[in-house]
Amino acid sequence: MAKALLAIALWLCISFSAFAAAPPKKQPSWAELPPGQQEVLAPLASEWDQLEPQRKRKWIGIAKRYPTMQADEQARVQKRMQNWAKLTPAQRSAARERYKKLEKLPPEKRQTLREEWDQYTKLPEDQRKQLRASKAPKSAAKAGTKPPTAPTPPAAAAK
Repeated sequence: MAKALLAIALWLCISFSAFAAAPPKKQPSWAELPPGQQEVLAPLASEWDQLEPQRKRKWIGIAKRYPTMQADEQARVQKRMQNWAKLTPAQRSAARERYKKLEKLPPEKRQTLREEWDQYTKLPEDQRKQLRASKAPKSAAKAGTKPPTAPTPPAAAAK
């Protein structure tokens, strides 16, 4: 009985170490994606093969959920994906950092920001332009003379 337990324990150790040493699964190239996923992810086609594996997994997950989304949600996903594809790498990085900061805020503060963003988006375009134009340069913000600005959108980054 002891030999059987020892053999099982040894087998488990070897199995888990082999599993842990296995190379991570290669993410598909653009050509390897199914046509349905290519259609959904079309805004990312030109840069797909340069994306990091974790980013590919995220986008593939969205593409898999896409058929079950309501039409308005699909339209929102497509618009956000198109906007995301237009951003430079530096802008994307900044958006990710803003998103991380927002996620760390207490729920009440996030709700307040969400409400402010909703109010901002309901403003006429000329008023929004005015608010954006009034945004202080970073040097003035550091000096503590920050004028009112347009709120940061709650979902500033593509997840």
